[in-house]
Amino acid sequence: MKIYLCEPFLKPLRHRHLSKQLYSKLQTKLKISTIIVLLLFSISAFAQTVTNTNEEHLPGHPNEKDILDIARTILKKDVTMPSDTASINSKKIRISGLPTVGYSLQTSFAIVGFANAAFYTWDMPEERASTILTSIAYTAYKQVIFPIQANIWTRNNDFNIVTDWRYMYYPSYTYGLGGHSHPRDGYMIDYSYLRLHQTVLRSILEKTYIGIGYDLDYYWNINEEDPPKGKTTDFQRYGLTKTSVSSGISANILYDDRENTINPENGLYAAIAYRPHYTFMGSDGNWASVQADFRKYIKLPGRRRNILAIWNYYWLTFGHTPYLQLPSTGWDAFVNTGRGYIQGRFRGKHMLYLESEYRFDILRNGLLGAVVFANAESFSEEKTNKFEVIAPGAGAGIRIKLNKYSGTNLAIDYAFGLNGSRGFFVNLGEVF
Repeated sequence: MKIYLCEPFLKPLRHRHLSKQLYSKLQTKLKISTIIVLLLFSISAFAQTVTNTNEEHLPGHPNEKDILDIARTILKKDVTMPSDTASINSKKIRISGLPTVGYSLQTSFAIVGFANAAFYTWDMPEERASTILTSIAYTAYKQVIFPIQANIWTRNNDFNIVTDWRYMYYPSYTYGLGGHSHPRDGYMIDYSYLRLHQTVLRSILEKTYIGIGYDLDYYWNINEEDPPKGKTTDFQRYGLTKTSVSSGISANILYDDRENTINPENGLYAAIAYRPHYTFMGSDGNWASVQADFRKYIKLPGRRRNILAIWNYYWLTFGHTPYLQLPSTGWDAFVNTGRGYIQGRFRGKHMLYLESEYRFDILRNGLLGAVVFANAESFSEEKTNKFEVIAPGAGAGIRIKLNKYSGTNLAIDYAFGLNGSRGFFVNLGEVF
């Protein structure tokens, strides 16, 4: 779950005749309320999860504390269902779900319902957990967001089947191409979006997979809501159309030796995807993209949890890529690049990204932790195709342990960027 709370994007509220004093108070209250709501509903979500595992096989440490332990202490009772004797590799499906509310500057207030399922396809000690996640959100801006995402592992982890389906009616901001844009250049674009990405990966070596997939991205009812008057926008100049269809195959390679993919303490993750699109497969044009994602986790000496995490991300496109599918801040597969900036803040044909984060425990029981981080992103310019501007971001945050066995944290960060861009960034789980 990702929530953006960036200062420059309160323009809709600014233009509703609010006084500066009232606007400032409302701004602060909304941010604090959002974090409290997320924390309370996260606690509730985990409290409603039925546990059917033998805890001694799970990755957490019995001396650690999480939010459920605190809830047990406060309520003076066990807030989870009694665990049975089934092993962690039981093929029984474990399902949890919750209706909730949220707020972000892109959506305003939203009603959200989500559900997830976890299970094992085979009873073997080294089997990886398969997961299915879905949610539906309806926002005050009449946006609709409906993803279905699945990660299924077969017997002996021989095959990994990855599903990423999304329907979105998603009015949002755009700021033009390249790195020289300013927050005041932003305006709203309106569109509906259907994404159907399906990938099958096959194990070829230990922890190494290759695979193929099919990707369909369909945009319709594309419209600029309030473009600058008397000026041709970058979107218009680049090629504004009412619809956009991209259809093609993908070739993928993956290496992952992390022991805990939810909250890694060591290991390497490397994934490369090549996605060509062809007119004979229904695409509007022939174009291609390459996305390379590299993550390294180093456990430093000292504290039990004392981690340096490094993330390199490269997103390159070739041919006339549709505007809405160009590399853009916060539009990576995990929607996490560019803390310090709102989603869509920068856009270009090529993107280079680097981030480093230091993670450590504040409390010895692991309940509360903290991070400090810095990132830098650069997008190629439309005319020169060169990287002329580096947009840095930096900040710090706290981590609240929601589940000590999976290592899942509630991540609350505050980050800064250029031109006064700043705000809270909230995630369920680590950013990378």
